[in-house]
Amino acid sequence: MDKNTKCPLYKKCGGCQLQNLTYDKQLEFKMKKVVRLMGKLHRVDDIIGMDNPYHYRNKVQAAFGRDRQNRIISGVYQSSTHKIVPVDSCLIEDEKADEIIVTIRKLIKSFKLKPFDDNNMTGFLRHVLIKRGFLSGEIMVVLVTGNEQFKSKRSFINALLSRHPEITTIVQNINIKRTSLVLGDKSFVLFGDGVIKEQLCGYTFTISPKAFYQINPIQTEVLYNKAMEFADIQKNDIVIDAYCGTGTIGIIASKYAGQVIGVELNKDAVKDARKNARLNNVENIDFVCADAGRYMVDIASQGLSADVVIMDPPRAGSDIRFLKSLLKLNPRKVVYISCNPETLRRDVMFLSKNNYKVKKIQPVDMFPHTEHIECVVLLTRKA
Repeated sequence: MDKNTKCPLYKKCGGCQLQNLTYDKQLEFKMKKVVRLMGKLHRVDDIIGMDNPYHYRNKVQAAFGRDRQNRIISGVYQSSTHKIVPVDSCLIEDEKADEIIVTIRKLIKSFKLKPFDDNNMTGFLRHVLIKRGFLSGEIMVVLVTGNEQFKSKRSFINALLSRHPEITTIVQNINIKRTSLVLGDKSFVLFGDGVIKEQLCGYTFTISPKAFYQINPIQTEVLYNKAMEFADIQKNDIVIDAYCGTGTIGIIASKYAGQVIGVELNKDAVKDARKNARLNNVENIDFVCADAGRYMVDIASQGLSADVVIMDPPRAGSDIRFLKSLLKLNPRKVVYISCNPETLRRDVMFLSKNNYKVKKIQPVDMFPHTEHIECVVLLTRKA
């Protein structure tokens, strides 16, 4: 299909809200939105787009079910519904991942395995999740099933590997709950070691089925390099990486800093972060499993401080407690990475009324063809 032609599933799927616009017009639309929301606080630098804004998603997931003719289908849920839109190939998903999903759909039919029925909570295969390392080439396939009984498991795995020898690990994840969450609590490694590795900004990171990892590796490198440029970390600086997840930003910052402290509430993410630090032989970083706001209040009350705080909160942004704890800690610089310009504006306005000044605003297009916009903002302490 010609890449200048919009996707035939555009209206049914609803995942790519801006695909009716040329890519230049999409960037223009996003730039205007950031300027409208943030322009009164500081001049907004030109949005950084992609040279090739297609097939950038390194994480692909497909739901499995049946259509009205009782045929097995796989695809994405239509926006705001639980109806599956059949997809064989998607303009923003990794092409190899899409190929593997089509193969799995054919295999479950030939092996007489049933797709899961959400209404009756019966059947076998609910979802397939694929993660691919664009630089490492490693591929993880996660088969999300409604029960543990995997008929002809070994033959099925061998058949999948014979068609796609590039797969490096296969995991069965069990999700027996009536839930919109894709992954359940229990997993079995069926092939390989259950994780893949990927390179980012010169470091290697381990990615497990549940680990959060940015889905656009090309623009993630752009985003993180911009964050490091804004932070301008000095060799004796103490840096706090708030909402640190599996430690990617903190580990990248460790190259420049005296000491980095990553703070994260999710204990599994902290475990992964510590593994990633060991994998990269990074010794000047510690990870703390705690609420970031409470942790910063605690160290401030002990008379301790930090020179730079890098924060990358979820779409809801930061809560007022975290922002007040940031003021109490009083770092020289704050680098705010945001995936939601509305909550970014709210939080940055609060900080700019309380001893911080906005110095730089840089939008980055992490999700071409969608309405999502990523931004990096630099704030410095007022004299």
